[in-house]
Amino acid sequence: MLGRRLALAAAAALVWIAPVRAENPITIGFGMALTGGLAPIGKAALLAMQIWETDINAKGGLLGRPVKLVYYDDQSNPATIPGLYTKLLDVDKVDLVISGYATNMIAPAMPIIMQHNRTFLSLFGLAVNSEFKYPKYFSFTPTGGPEPKQSFAAGFFAVAMAQTPKPQTLAMVGADAEFPHNAMEGARVLAKQAGLKIVYDKTYPPTTTDYTPIVRAIQATNPDIVLVCSYPPDTVGMIRAAHEVGLKTKLFGGGMVGLQSTAIKVQLGPLLNGIVDYDYWLPWSRLSSDESKEFLKKYQAQAPSAGVDPLGYYLPPFAYGYLQVLQQAVEGIKGVDQDKLADYLRTHTFTTVVGDVKFGPNGEWSEPRVNEVQFQNIKANDIEQFKDRKTEVILWPPELKTGDLMYPYSEVR
Repeated sequence: MLGRRLALAAAAALVWIAPVRAENPITIGFGMALTGGLAPIGKAALLAMQIWETDINAKGGLLGRPVKLVYYDDQSNPATIPGLYTKLLDVDKVDLVISGYATNMIAPAMPIIMQHNRTFLSLFGLAVNSEFKYPKYFSFTPTGGPEPKQSFAAGFFAVAMAQTPKPQTLAMVGADAEFPHNAMEGARVLAKQAGLKIVYDKTYPPTTTDYTPIVRAIQATNPDIVLVCSYPPDTVGMIRAAHEVGLKTKLFGGGMVGLQSTAIKVQLGPLLNGIVDYDYWLPWSRLSSDESKEFLKKYQAQAPSAGVDPLGYYLPPFAYGYLQVLQQAVEGIKGVDQDKLADYLRTHTFTTVVGDVKFGPNGEWSEPRVNEVQFQNIKANDIEQFKDRKTEVILWPPELKTGDLMYPYSEVR
């Protein structure tokens, strides 16, 4: 009789525990640019992350628990980051913490993450850990290798130095902020290796709105190639100023964030012709897979109602992919222990919608995977043309090449 009562009590306990367990989600906390200059890209990333959240919960969640994304708008403002991540960790007490989008938003989070001894997976941060050297930092970004700062613009310089005659002089410019500083530091090393003379090397305040004087100053140095390291608002401003001034140079672009955004592509239209810039993933690249196309299909079906980038070629696959990495690590250690999580991320290869990824000793991708592309044959401001591989030609690396460079910029423009 006693055994029967114990069995019934155990069964009742199991029935009672189950809903509590279902209401005890694994929480993943982050900030994301939902307003401000980075919002067009950040909002697209958030939709991709929400698709992952739906997908993983449809499969039973993580470790038998549902997953819940806990996020706040960082307003594209680095000053919001320390308070935002302190709240996530001390008030919300999230199980896992990851970054939002962009170097400028990741760097100010690092001291908070380090104080809390958390494992930190970041999204599109350029060489953030080169200063902090934090062993629990992992960057989900195609820049990588032992020298991530150089990897960002390596394709731009490779394309430039393959021309005949070789360019001799370089002008470079960027905003006075974390990402441009890192990118330009790497570019100086690459310029020296290429034997290029730097004739212009300056930054401008992030609050700049008139770029015409900057372009005129660059033009006065008569550079063969011009590298611009900019975020979306200044990218648009620099391109419009280049057309207004009639910038004469052989190669122009290289580090312009924003030209991967469909809204900005449509806004600029034919002004894009001839610009050479970086990109990370395109559906016509050999890096594309059935899984990535399936993800893109889901994303594009939801993008109109969410009011985000309708094509989603740039950040969305990577935003989905870095959560796949987190998922595989949590499942691999069967928990959320931060030390075990870091060890697993450090020692395993991860399968994602953007390909297999392994992290190197510095937390960057062990091998860089940055593409260099050129905008060509753009006739108007309609979105349909940007689905055509002929409008965004992959120039580098050679194994991914889909077309040839139109050169020089002054004539193609």
